[in-house]
Amino acid sequence: MPVYEYHPDELARLSVVRRAAGLSLHEVEEQLLAAQGREERARSLPEEPRNPTELGIASCQRLEWARIVHVMTEQRMAVYTPDEDLRVGRREEQRVQRMAAEAAEAARSEQPDGGGPVEVVRHRVYRITARATVPSAGEEPVVRHVFAASGGAAVEHARRMFSRTGSIYQNGEYQITSVEQVLPEPGEFF
Repeated sequence: MPVYEYHPDELARLSVVRRAAGLSLHEVEEQLLAAQGREERARSLPEEPRNPTELGIASCQRLEWARIVHVMTEQRMAVYTPDEDLRVGRREEQRVQRMAAEAAEAARSEQPDGGGPVEVVRHRVYRITARATVPSAGEEPVVRHVFAASGGAAVEHARRMFSRTGSIYQNGEYQITSVEQVLPEPGEFF
């Protein structure tokens, strides 16, 4: 049983904290407005059947930007410094505790004697876009988010999803058109 180093919601919050570092209150408020716009756009999209979703990511990021505005206002920060944000440290402690608990559970479930190997996996969130192979007039592309170790693994997961007989995707009549890493931000390495 793998233990995930970060979950999608942790990646979303951490990406906001990293982008906010060094920004003034005015710049963070601008980012909050942009995040609110992204969340509204995500609300207008068709609902995705499982997590993570565009709306879930956008909501999590908007809440984090709002929280940072509140912290900066409350602590009268000229620029945002994650080291001065107590919640950032608490979340990291909680993440480490979660990983330790999941690793202990994985070790217990792997081996009867409790000594099994535990694999800590670093995943990213990818946005998969697919179009019908025979598109009808006005048909929108299908967008799904996948939590995977690499772009290749995300594509394989999406291929299984779009080719499964009897799936909601019309028996494999969809073709993947793009795969984009969305969390963490491309180029960032956690």
